[in-house]
Amino acid sequence: MALQFHSVPVTPFQQNCTLLWCDDSKRAAVVDPGGDVDRILAAVDERGLKLEKILLTHGHLDHVGGTKPLSRDLKLPVEGPQQADQFWIEQIATQAQMFGFPPVETFTPDRWLNDGDTVTVGDETLEVVHCPGHTPGHVIFFHRPSNLALVGDVLFAGSIGRTDFPMSNHQDLLDSITKKLWPLGDQVKFIPGHGPMSTFGQERQTNPFVADKRFG
Repeated sequence: MALQFHSVPVTPFQQNCTLLWCDDSKRAAVVDPGGDVDRILAAVDERGLKLEKILLTHGHLDHVGGTKPLSRDLKLPVEGPQQADQFWIEQIATQAQMFGFPPVETFTPDRWLNDGDTVTVGDETLEVVHCPGHTPGHVIFFHRPSNLALVGDVLFAGSIGRTDFPMSNHQDLLDSITKKLWPLGDQVKFIPGHGPMSTFGQERQTNPFVADKRFG
């Protein structure tokens, strides 16, 4: 498989920061660097990778807290999320205070992403799907050749994202999952923002929030 991945759980929230890299070139992206930058960089060095960009699924602190130091120190461009999450990124210092995190710096992504866009990692291309609900600007990244999706906090093994935040919307989240994720195929493996991997097919059968039998 030309696209490889490795997740590093970061922050007290154990958020799955994921390294994606192209096997041929060893060029890599870091997806959702929420914090613990030293641990992320150690995982990069261990695999002999060359980081070329940061990809963000959404603007919550535990997914973006390490973005500024990484982007500044390594001169990495930041791509994502969709612009409706700008208010979360602008409030990142307040988020850190609220959750008892060390101070973090805000930033402006180099590229806001929209539904239907693509991003590259080395020689590989991933599709961008806008999946609002947990946050209004949440995106997911889908690598069609390997049937792999990075879904942030949209969907989890056995659960779905919270919708009790400002600008969250429960119905939007259900629609994102059933109308945007499911059509990608039951065979798709996904890395959630927290917890173990699963497949869309498994969640369609057993997830109490979005299993097909709830909507059939």
